[in-house]
Amino acid sequence: MRFRRKITALAAAAATALGAVALTLGPADLALAEDGCEVDYTIVSSWGSGFQANVAITAGEAINGWDLEWTFPSGTAVSSAWNVSWTQSGRAFSGSDVGWNGAVASGQTREVFGFIGSGSTAAPTGVSINGDLCDGQVDPTDPPTTDDPTDPPGEAVRIMPLGDSITGSPGCWRGNLWQLLDQAGYDVDFVGSLSQACNPAGSDPDHEGHGGFLVTQSVNNGSVRGWLEQNTPDVLLLHFATNDVWSSIPPATILAAYTTIVEDLRELNPDAVILAAQLIPLAPSNCADCPQRTIDFNAQIPGWAAGLSTPESPIVVVDQHTGWVPSVDTYDGVHPDEDGYVKLAANWFEALDPILS
Repeated sequence: MRFRRKITALAAAAATALGAVALTLGPADLALAEDGCEVDYTIVSSWGSGFQANVAITAGEAINGWDLEWTFPSGTAVSSAWNVSWTQSGRAFSGSDVGWNGAVASGQTREVFGFIGSGSTAAPTGVSINGDLCDGQVDPTDPPTTDDPTDPPGEAVRIMPLGDSITGSPGCWRGNLWQLLDQAGYDVDFVGSLSQACNPAGSDPDHEGHGGFLVTQSVNNGSVRGWLEQNTPDVLLLHFATNDVWSSIPPATILAAYTTIVEDLRELNPDAVILAAQLIPLAPSNCADCPQRTIDFNAQIPGWAAGLSTPESPIVVVDQHTGWVPSVDTYDGVHPDEDGYVKLAANWFEALDPILS
């Protein structure tokens, strides 16, 4: 799969603590650690400075009882946990099974516990199971290893911006985002059936931003499925409901369309990552109810994402609403201007950065 070859270990922990996200900590070198293991650390929901996480273990060799240790980012703390006997001292977290969840068969992935935390949702480090490091590190007493020269080279991560005119035209935040990704050294390829140049010159112009389209109609008539089949992405940037909200379509109906998009994409690419935006404010002069409708719809997105996110195909909620000032960041209360492009691109990049790193 292109995305996993490029990144080698999925690390989708949203630095802004916004919504559902999964982080896979890759296996230790099995030649050096017989009990090679993999830990999936999944942020399933977040609010303010708090979040909920689930933890799953994949065993290289069978495990009959586990003791897990890791180091949290500074300021992260566990307030409550279930299905685990745990302690935390400073940044150091330790947890062990509670009997019934101690066995993990060879090659099996088992969700073993969950917790409520506060602080950063970024990846813990130094993750180990029963003393074996599971995050790609090796014991300093082990002999050094070298990369296998026969490994295939990484391919560019395919990113599809999907939406309406805010994504397509005049939504040229795509150029700003491409520049941020390029400056960070990421090998990415924007994909889509449409192509429109954006500043800066040379930025990738491809996208699926269809002005005036409703996501509900575009799903029901099969358009979105066709776009996904034509240019199947590794990462989907979804900001596609402004016209639906404007048209007073209920949030549940819009989210049902979102669910179809996720299901169709996973059928084409089981490891795809979905970044679902909470919409920028909708404040046109001829729609007094639109600002509140946008707020009401955005409030439903984190719960929808948490219910549909998986470790293999996480859904990350990206808050594009907070901090947005329509009188400054749009030219008509709806469409972003140059200030808006910068804000949109920065928020997308903040969510993409830990995924691509």
